[in-house]
Amino acid sequence: DVQLVESGGGSVQAGGSLSLSCAAPRFTYTRYCMGWIRQAPGKEREWVAHGVFEIAPVYAASVKGRFFFTRESAKNTIHLQMNTLQPDDTAMYYCVADSSCRPIIATTPALQGQGTQVTVS
Repeated sequence: DVQLVESGGGSVQAGGSLSLSCAAPRFTYTRYCMGWIRQAPGKEREWVAHGVFEIAPVYAASVKGRFFFTRESAKNTIHLQMNTLQPDDTAMYYCVADSSCRPIIATTPALQGQGTQVTVS
């Protein structure tokens, strides 16, 4: 099974920053669309951002300018730097991957990590 291993997250006050990381197999990292989706309690899953290897990432309007998707190729890892966090950003964040970006935007990716909690108070 392909594993997406997440780390990071935690609790922060409004206006603060957190960073998430997700390690993937090399094939997934270079050939798949990878990204992040989130789900807050009682709400539907929400696409956050995605990117394809060597192509600029794309962001949801709700996080654009505050969240930054980067890649660390030496470690086959993607990162999500989250700045100016607000209580509305509180959610479980999932690293996701799929052979196409469309399922990620639709929040129905083929691959998903275990999730990491982000809480903003």
